[in-house]
Amino acid sequence: MILKKLLKFLDDLKIKYEIVEHKTVYTALDSAETQHIKPQETVKTLVMKITPSKAVLALIPANKNLDKMKFKKIVSGWAKKENLKIKPPEFAKEVWMKKNIQGKIGATPCFGSIFNFPVFVDRSLFRAKNLFVNSGDYNYSVKLSLKNFEKTLGEVIKGSFTKKK
Repeated sequence: MILKKLLKFLDDLKIKYEIVEHKTVYTALDSAETQHIKPQETVKTLVMKITPSKAVLALIPANKNLDKMKFKKIVSGWAKKENLKIKPPEFAKEVWMKKNIQGKIGATPCFGSIFNFPVFVDRSLFRAKNLFVNSGDYNYSVKLSLKNFEKTLGEVIKGSFTKKK
């Protein structure tokens, strides 16, 4: 089931979007293959812990992997400006995610304001005309134009923190 909180968020912003139903998928790359779209148009949402209680979202294209060293450098620079003490970013554990994030594990929507998480976006995502994002469910994605995707993000930190698979 698509997160009601996500639909309300998009509707409140008056964002045009399309709900895309597809077979059950557990990864962004599988989502791209199933929908017959380019992996660079599919947003992979990574939940990264930066303190025992604080998380951030890292948004990258499905055809890339997170470069942890580059990401750490960007997050550290941001944290310094925010006057935050952080630990090196690490992937959030399933147990933590089940307690703190609505929706299914691995289908986290990319909109940080829904969860009150800062959002880091890899610059390569801004090359696509349309983007497909998680809906909180394994059987649905949300299609947005790049323009509308940018409107939903609000304040984000942009950087280059991916590497080829």
